Amino acid sequence: MIAKKPTIATLRNKPAAETPQILPPIEQPSTQQGNGDMDRFKPAAFKTIKKSGLADSLIESLVFKWLHASGKMTGRELATATGMPAKPIIEMLANLKSRQFVQYKDSTAMGDFEYALTDAGRQRALAFIVECSYVGHAPVTLDAYIKSVEAQSITRVQPREADLQRAFSDLLINEKMFERLGPAINSGRGLFLYGFPGNGKTSISERITACFGDDVWVPYAIQAGGEIITFFDAENHEPADSDMPDILKEQAVDARWIKIKRPTIITGGELTMEALDLCHNPMTKITEPSLQLKSNTGTLVIDDFGRQRMRPIELLNRWIVPLERRQDYLSLASGKKIKVPFDQLIIFSTNLEPKDLVDDAFLRRIPYKIHVIDPSEDEFRQLFDIMGPIIGVKTSPEAIDYLVETHYKAVDRPFRCCQPRDILLQIKNSSAYGGRAPEADPQSLDAAVDNYFAVM
Repeated sequence: MIAKKPTIATLRNKPAAETPQILPPIEQPSTQQGNGDMDRFKPAAFKTIKKSGLADSLIESLVFKWLHASGKMTGRELATATGMPAKPIIEMLANLKSRQFVQYKDSTAMGDFEYALTDAGRQRALAFIVECSYVGHAPVTLDAYIKSVEAQSITRVQPREADLQRAFSDLLINEKMFERLGPAINSGRGLFLYGFPGNGKTSISERITACFGDDVWVPYAIQAGGEIITFFDAENHEPADSDMPDILKEQAVDARWIKIKRPTIITGGELTMEALDLCHNPMTKITEPSLQLKSNTGTLVIDDFGRQRMRPIELLNRWIVPLERRQDYLSLASGKKIKVPFDQLIIFSTNLEPKDLVDDAFLRRIPYKIHVIDPSEDEFRQLFDIMGPIIGVKTSPEAIDYLVETHYKAVDRPFRCCQPRDILLQIKNSSAYGGRAPEADPQSLDAAVDNYFAVM
């Protein structure tokens, strides 16, 4: 039960091969309301280029660029590469052959052919590359993307207690903290997590998206105002597992979309104002999305808020209207502004007091401010009991008594949730170097504390 959980303990930097979950996942079905995003939005397959909402010329340019990049491809391979139905792509290739832009290289099974560019085709491909070097899945229209966000909005899902238990199953959170986190996450609006470093603010932030549970569909790219905005980002978007056979998958959905886990985008002190707008590359003619655009339907975490290169007020002024209206305006290279959804749970994580960073007008738009406090002594001791087996260091009540009395109470040092893990890792590394069995005894604890708190 939640009441048995001690204060938050971050396990974010646990040893990869040795760290099982502290608590087993909750084995009960989700109680989320509206947890049927896959039923609300599923990009339907189509049979003609017209149904894609795109011009034939755009698909043709992708065919030329794919053939130029690959040397030769079959009609079905080109259909897969562009995310388009096979029949209209094969018909387009037949037309390009009649115009002497492509030629047959070989025949394949099922009446298909291998195609390659002719000299005239290569010249045309180079002209398309100069216009825009994007080679990938065909984009979706901006209108289609906006409708997909509306259908999969994070505000449509209302996590319940069991969902939070599942998401935080590898963290320890006391009942009071859990009661405050629940409504804040359920609101789908935004929150401040503040408190001393080392108590788990970032670890909490990283797991919040999992409370919403379901997967969402996002496009590989978006066409807006004549520009192609690449959208799917393998660094920040994690594809959802699917046991559906590829042939059925192709028949069931529009292949220009990919199913991912609700995204969690984390940025810290490196955040700049430029990252909050579209970034157009004048050489490739490809546009990169903004951070908040990539985080739609998920979570955007501003870690170490207040330590960015820009002043906090600049960032807040940029977002004060989008937070209120849940809409944002982004500028294309042409200067045209496009309206896009601003649909994510924004989390400001900081070691500073929120009131020292922002004014009342902005605080009003972030309705939840949660103080992540230090663990109590009992909770601190429990963390050693938990982390010892995980890290592989033997602990004992007597050893932890010595640590607490000598290195904490005697010097008036505050407890932090990350310290049991970090101290035990110091002991493990030192023991491995010395060829000793890893054990937390007074001698090893003294050495670990001397290293860990040397300049703190």
